[in-house]
Amino acid sequence: MKDQRIAISMVYPIMKTLVHMGYETERFFRAASFDEALLQDPEARISGRELERLILCAAEYAGDEFFGLHQGELAEIADMGILGYVMMHSGKVAEALAAYQRYNVILVSGFNLEWVERGDDVIIRLYTSNRAERMSRHCIEDMASSLYRLIGRLSNRRITLDEVQFMHEAPSSTQPYESVFGRTPRFGTEDNFLRMNKEVLNYPVLYADPKLLSIFEKLAEETKERLIQGNAFSNQVFQWMMKCMPAYFPTLQQTADYFNMSTRTLQNKLNDEQTSYNLLSARVRKELAFSYLEIKAYSIGEIAYLLHFSEPSAFQNAFKKWTGVSPGQYRITGLGVH
Repeated sequence: MKDQRIAISMVYPIMKTLVHMGYETERFFRAASFDEALLQDPEARISGRELERLILCAAEYAGDEFFGLHQGELAEIADMGILGYVMMHSGKVAEALAAYQRYNVILVSGFNLEWVERGDDVIIRLYTSNRAERMSRHCIEDMASSLYRLIGRLSNRRITLDEVQFMHEAPSSTQPYESVFGRTPRFGTEDNFLRMNKEVLNYPVLYADPKLLSIFEKLAEETKERLIQGNAFSNQVFQWMMKCMPAYFPTLQQTADYFNMSTRTLQNKLNDEQTSYNLLSARVRKELAFSYLEIKAYSIGEIAYLLHFSEPSAFQNAFKKWTGVSPGQYRITGLGVH
């Protein structure tokens, strides 16, 4: 998330939380050396690194070890702008979550969610586009608690969580988590996720209105397209890499040669659009993996070689990092929406 571009509106929840705690936002921004004038431009975007810095500064300013957790508790649909209104008028919780997946680039292009059904449960994973990157505790706890709150608000039901897992280590006290989630999370795990009964996915959204949904979806699509066009070069690289497959998987040098530039220039241009050759390579393989797994005639081993992995185990490990399940499990259960 640190190198992604974030909508300036993502600063508002920090402000709301500070006001809720009795602090003046103007003084906080001065203390945090943040240019408050940015808030006057609704189209402004800041880096993920800057948003993370602000939430850490807010936690220190308020003296709240659980600032992110408490910020998520105050989350409202309106905080998410157009994306929130699409979710609010989706028919079911699953459709609202799918809308978040489609349009998350409007708010936070580096963060997303995915889910998998296992037996009677659904596991909702929270991740960044760079799976190896660790977010601060405050950021991930804000995301988890706000998601949990919004699912309850959308369905107008009390949601029981069967399990909560965080990758970061446990803080000095776990009592605040019990009041937010109704249970103590497991810490120091390999993933960040919420587990609940899969029936939650079918809960109807209380205020859903199909007519309003079509209006807000049109606005969301237009906004998304405008943002994506700002990543025109990386999209060209992605499409070219897709065309090379499965004949061969292009190296960094081959990619640079195709676009008539040095590898350094290629990497710099991709970096300007908050991505890299390695991230695009993973995205190409992931997209094709989903397509190939739909073709039952292909074995897992054959798909691994079609994607130019050195061996099937390398593909299995990569796929599990992307989705939380093995390719074989995906074929049996499937992810909610990828």
